[in-house]
Formats: sequence, C-alpha cells, structure tokens
Amino acid sequence: MLTINGRSQTFCDGVSRRSFLHIGGLSIAGMASLTLPEVLRAEALAGAGSRHKGVINIFLGGGAPHQDMWEIKTDAPKEIRGEFSPIATKIAGIEIGETFPLIAAKMDKFAVIRSVVGNSGGHDAFQCFSGWERNSITSVGGRPSIGSVISKLGGPVDPGVPPFVALAEKTQHAQWSEPGAPGFLGAAFKAFKPQGEGMADLRLNTVSSDRLQDRKSLLRGLDNLKREVDATGMLRGMDAFTEAAFGVLTSSKLVDALDLSKEDPKIVERYGDGKPYKFQYDGAPTCNDQLLMARRLIEAGVRCVTLSYGRWDSHGDNFGLVRDHGAKLDQCVSALVQDLEDRGMLDDVTVVVWGEFGRTPRINPQAGRDHWPQVNSCLMAGGGMRTGQAIGATNRLGEYAKERPVHVQEVVATIYRNMGIDPMTTTLRDPTGRPQFLVDVRDPIHELV
Repeated sequence: MLTINGRSQTFCDGVSRRSFLHIGGLSIAGMASLTLPEVLRAEALAGAGSRHKGVINIFLGGGAPHQDMWEIKTDAPKEIRGEFSPIATKIAGIEIGETFPLIAAKMDKFAVIRSVVGNSGGHDAFQCFSGWERNSITSVGGRPSIGSVISKLGGPVDPGVPPFVALAEKTQHAQWSEPGAPGFLGAAFKAFKPQGEGMADLRLNTVSSDRLQDRKSLLRGLDNLKREVDATGMLRGMDAFTEAAFGVLTSSKLVDALDLSKEDPKIVERYGDGKPYKFQYDGAPTCNDQLLMARRLIEAGVRCVTLSYGRWDSHGDNFGLVRDHGAKLDQCVSALVQDLEDRGMLDDVTVVVWGEFGRTPRINPQAGRDHWPQVNSCLMAGGGMRTGQAIGATNRLGEYAKERPVHVQEVVATIYRNMGIDPMTTTLRDPTGRPQFLVDVRDPIHELV
C-alpha cells in the first residue's frame, strides 16, 4: 500500500530528512525495513552502472540428478545407470540425456560442467546464488548474493527498474524460494520480488496496471496528492531520491517487462508455460514463462534475475520426475538462449542452470536418488564464454569428479567475470571495515573465458 509517513529519520549519510513515501508491500525480498527512497539513495552512493550486462541464475531446487541429465553412465550397472539413454548433440563427441533434444541441437551455445565440487549439502540456493556456504562470516551479516553484489557495484541501469529481481514462487520448503541474500551489504541491496504483494504495490492497489502505464493519468493523480500534502508541509523534505521512488512507480518498464501479453505470441509459445505442474510438492512449479519474463526484465534494465525452477528432490520416481521436469526445462532454456541470440543479447547475458547438489549413484528402493553433495553439474550459456564444451567428468559410477573438478566458486567467479567484475581483486567492506573478496581465491573457469 502507499502510505504517507511524516516521521523524521536519520539516514546513513547523517542527514535527518522527512520520509513520506513508504511502499508497504513493495518489498525488497518481502521485507519493508527501508523506504524506497533509502534504497535508491544507497544504490546511488554505490555509483552508477557500467555497461549493461546481465545474469539469469536458474536454480533447480532440490538437487538435480547429474547422471540422468548431462552425463549418462552407459557403462554402469543397471542399479546405477538408470533408464535414460544418451543422445548426440551438435558438437561431435558430446552426448547428453535423451530428455534434452532441443539443448542438444544448440549445444554450440552451451557449456555443460559435469564435475562441480564444493557443495556444502545445504538444501537451499545459498551457494548457487552466492558461491559461499551459509555459515560464512555470519557474525557480520553473512555473505552477499551475486545479485546484491552486482547491485552494489553497478547500481541501477534505469532509475525506474531495480537492478536485482527475484522471480521465485513461494515454496513450502522456504529455502528453495530464497532470492539470494544481501548479507553484510544490508537491506538496500535485497532482491525486488514482484510476485504477490509487490505486484499489488506496483499497481498502487486501486490503480490498475493500465492506469499505471498511462503516465499522464497517474502523474495528474500524484500532482493532486502533492497539492493536498503540501498544505501540511510534509513535502518540504522531499529530495531527489523520493522523486526517483515515484519514478519506479510511474515508469512502465518494470510492469511491461512482467506483462507477457505484450510479448509476441509465437515467442510465448516457444517457451511454453510448463503446465501441468507435476512433482511440485513442497517446491517450485515448472514456470517456463518465468524464463521469458527474465529475458524481458534484463532487456528492461535489470542486471540479475534469480528464479527457482521445479522441485528436483527425487527420493522417489526419479525417472518420472526427470522426464517431466527435463522436457520442460529443455523447452524453456533452449528458447531463452535462442531468444537472447536473436536479440543480440547472448554475449552480454550469462545463463546458469544448476541445483544445490547431485543425486546418489545407486537407485533406492523407491526408484529414486538421494542427496549427493560429492559431485554436481551445471549448464551455462552466453556471457561471451567459449561454449560448445563439456568440462570435467565423473568416474564410471558417477560417484566423484574424476577429471577437472570445478569448484562452485569457479562458476560464481565466471559469472562475475562475465559481468565485468574482477573476482580476484574486487572487495567489499563489511560492517567492521574489513575488505571481503567476492570469492575465496578462485579463478573463473579457464576453459570458458
């Protein structure tokens, strides 16, 4: 809701101001601990952005089975190998699972990493969205996510568009829909979540999205509001950041990006909608349309989009789950990469698809696979990387990384590098004033950069 609040506050710059614009449900990751003007002020202090690059981080909540997707174990015994066969890809010598024919046909645009190590075993997105274990430097607020770091270092591309947006639907297992925490950077650098209450705020409750996009109509209403409030003197302390906050509300860019009715129907059809939602339980639905929304958000000026796709915790009926989720993921990820290429965005936008860990080599009595943090997998595209590669390999049974182990932080370092940030030299000061590196002595994946 839009509330008028006349209480005096002291901000981080030491100046006492009258803050009157407070967006109740327009939350940064669901928490309205700061007003929108404060958020914009903090971003401005961080400095305006450089060249607009972006990252779309797709989290496969629950942990996807590496040996049923990107590295089929044809030589393993039946109790380990599973039901899937490998298929050829566009790149000679690289085979992937049969549920991904569209990605296989575009393998020159992808890199598959079959030997990801360093997963902590936590059943959440924390490592995938930050590169760190959840318990790292919690005494000073914890590690910030990639999106929060990018927001801090780059700031907004457009004052009416948040630099970091999370599309994850709310899940019963709450950790699977975490957007990526700001850690010690603080609430000013949380992700904006447009789902639920956030979208209601974008429409200013009683103002429809059509009226929101009618800038003249909305501005006339704000002028009336200003005249009414000016009589009480509550606008005397209004500064440029409050005006910018109105800019977020009056800009059509964010709302337009989230409105798929404005997209070419053929493009919408190419992505699909991921329905019917199966195997969801306590996890995320297979929202294919969120990947299209992510592309539109990046195009509108967002720097980082995170989302949670599906529920991959396959303790039972692993193969039915992979057939369902895999085919839908194949459709929307291949569509996303093609879409980015068609629009000339692929070299500037990094796409990463991964979960918190892999699955056990041995199939359990419920035809499922259990948690296996010993080795994981990752699919990457775009970002100017040298794609058309399969990096690393596990042993015959898919138990551990036999060739070229790739640490989680190497993946994250590669994302930073693609965003124009040097992960080996860039630091951020924590609340104690101590400089903190973005990763712990990890270079980007040298095969890709």
